[in-house]
Amino acid sequence: MVGGLGDDAPHLPHPAPIEAYGNGGFRFGGMSHRGSLLCLPDGIWAWPVTSVADITEAMLASVFARGEALDVFLIGAGRDPWVLPPALRTLFQQHSISVDAMTTGSAVRTYNILLGENRRAGVGLIAVE
Repeated sequence: MVGGLGDDAPHLPHPAPIEAYGNGGFRFGGMSHRGSLLCLPDGIWAWPVTSVADITEAMLASVFARGEALDVFLIGAGRDPWVLPPALRTLFQQHSISVDAMTTGSAVRTYNILLGENRRAGVGLIAVE
């Protein structure tokens, strides 16, 4: 695992709208994935995060490494709202990335809108049942 990515090879080598979520996974780009996802401007990867407790600097290293390619990063925190801890918020500020945490459903919808507007956006999505 490299910098929070589930493996080195992305499921897709480019961003794609999330077509569906639930039942522990996501559909995007004609594919289905079980588990959480990390969607960045250069691809979509499995993300080994199952709860907000797993969201650490190490799990976000791939996001910070792409800071120059991102304007905004969303965190889909599961079914319940979650407040980003101040230490993580500071890391995003240091990398000049705007960040917002919300439920996974809200993050999927917002990410899809941002992609449709050709915005430089990424999202970490925790899978929900």
